[in-house]
Amino acid sequence: MKNTFKHIYSISGKFLVSASLLLGLGSCNEEFLKPDPLSFYEPAVTFTTEAGLESTLAMCDRHIRTYWTYYQDRDRALPISTEYMFSEEAVAAMTDNSGVFADIASTLTPTNAISDNDQNGIAYFWNEHFLGIKHANTVISYVDKVEGLDENTKKTFLGRAYFHRAFRYLALVFQFNDVPLISKLVQGPKFDYKSTKREAILEMITLDMEKAVEYVPEQSEMDYIGMVSKGACRQLLIKCYLATGQWQKAIEQADILINESGYSLMMDSFGVFQDPKEATWPITRNVIWDLHRPVNKCASSNTETILGLPNMADTDASIKMRSMRNWLPLLDNRWELKSPAGVNAIRYTAPSWSSYDENLDYRTAYGRGIAHIRPTYYYTHQIWNVNNVEDAGDLRHSSTVGNWVKMTDLKYNNSSDEEWYGKNLQLYDDNGNILCQDTIRCWFDWPHYKMYVECPTELTSTNANHRGGAGDWYCYRLAETYLLRAEAKFYNGDATGAAEDVNKVRERAGCEQLFTTVTIGDIMDERARELYLEEWRHMELSRVSYCLAMSGKADEWGNTYDVNTLASDSYWWNRVNGLNGFYNKANAYVWQQSNRPYTIAPNNIYWPIPQYAINANREGVLSQNPGYDGYDPNVDVWTNWEDAVADE
Repeated sequence: MKNTFKHIYSISGKFLVSASLLLGLGSCNEEFLKPDPLSFYEPAVTFTTEAGLESTLAMCDRHIRTYWTYYQDRDRALPISTEYMFSEEAVAAMTDNSGVFADIASTLTPTNAISDNDQNGIAYFWNEHFLGIKHANTVISYVDKVEGLDENTKKTFLGRAYFHRAFRYLALVFQFNDVPLISKLVQGPKFDYKSTKREAILEMITLDMEKAVEYVPEQSEMDYIGMVSKGACRQLLIKCYLATGQWQKAIEQADILINESGYSLMMDSFGVFQDPKEATWPITRNVIWDLHRPVNKCASSNTETILGLPNMADTDASIKMRSMRNWLPLLDNRWELKSPAGVNAIRYTAPSWSSYDENLDYRTAYGRGIAHIRPTYYYTHQIWNVNNVEDAGDLRHSSTVGNWVKMTDLKYNNSSDEEWYGKNLQLYDDNGNILCQDTIRCWFDWPHYKMYVECPTELTSTNANHRGGAGDWYCYRLAETYLLRAEAKFYNGDATGAAEDVNKVRERAGCEQLFTTVTIGDIMDERARELYLEEWRHMELSRVSYCLAMSGKADEWGNTYDVNTLASDSYWWNRVNGLNGFYNKANAYVWQQSNRPYTIAPNNIYWPIPQYAINANREGVLSQNPGYDGYDPNVDVWTNWEDAVADE
């Protein structure tokens, strides 16, 4: 049985990470995120021992997880939420916050709404990407300087470092477009970087990932679950092949991962069964629920996990997820959500309270949400209709088994409301008057199986908020591999074969409605159903927009695109503008402070290059994206990666 990678960060683990080493590499506190753009370009701590290189890679592994868990001394604004604000699946929902990140078209600039704050994590992504690249370059630069390493060990180190650098650069070029290419440690401050064209960066990281797939061992040959394995490298290589238009190579790599690498979809219940609060919300055990229990995600019995992100509560390095806090509706709201009698609808009670009813203990069963983001109607309703039929068999949208919660499944639990106590919530009274004054933040359905991450310490505390604990998460799993292969087959002209791959994922979910052929929209809808809050939705939509344009294939509306004009017309734009339901729409939802619009623009497919990074590069000019202050189409950029590397 394999150990979980969490032990690398504990004193009992195979590799001891000292406090001084952690400080040298950066840590999960706010210090390394302060606006100090020069740190992106300064040399990292050098390592000349095997343990030093291993610790550097351990930090790279750990920091992938922080894209989902980091919250800088607060319990909201998870970085991954930003990815969903720029998609058709979710929007910012903290309506009581004057700076809520809703009017994106007007407020997103190189200097505004770019800091790592309550509203979005754009700066976090920029900083964290380059921090990870610096760590990876440390290993690449020093692996030949470590005495006594055999050739296979060197290649393993190199392959894992290539993965981490490519992982960050793939995200960078589809979030920020053209960016500086940094492939080595700089021996002194450098202030004259130029941006490198996305195509060139993609070419380089694809070559690197071909080596990584060759160099890195299979998971079965590694000491810990959670380390970058050959399977993880192959998954990333598939995405690189897609991004470089090599559809057949992407299919071939997916074939190997699906058929020859020891992975398989989990088809039946497995692992540890957890029922948060049976009396309030009973769970009928099913494979989807078990698949998303944190305790099962990195378990050796889970044959679907390609790259898990260990974060269990019993380790020194665990960080609480705060999933329920960020992603659930604000239910215990004394002025927004009422019964027809005008009484506050939901109260979070504790067992010590005289009014406690274990059958209506929503604090324990679901957690206490504040809705930093909320899902859209597209996600909660629209995509579950397949072939013009609501698929009643889909376990991912099933209230019957307990995986999905509808607001109308909840019951009034305020003991002071004698007339309505124990009856199901309703949005309108008998006269048609709305009973929720903020439907953005306080009224939406949610996927309970995805969001529930137990926090034992909060559950045992009398009045603590149950916001979400430390739990393992997925980075890559095999269900996505099937959908990546479907995408490649679609570009390659095999829509029937693509449908077969989509159906594999649907069949596992118990769906009754299957496809005989698919559009790119069908594939992206299935990604939304299967990978909500796992995939980086904006980044993947941006990547697919680029791939679709390269392929010349039409989208589900018959549109074709040009890779050179995606900042003005893209598949991302048509999906977000057409399906989100909030952006650029009037009066879509009730909000008492309705003077703040939800807007987004075509150029927002790319985030602005932060002004602080531009300013720090004082002897050179970085390319800013169209639609933002400082954009200049005549700025000189590297068009091939070899020249950019030579300039370093």
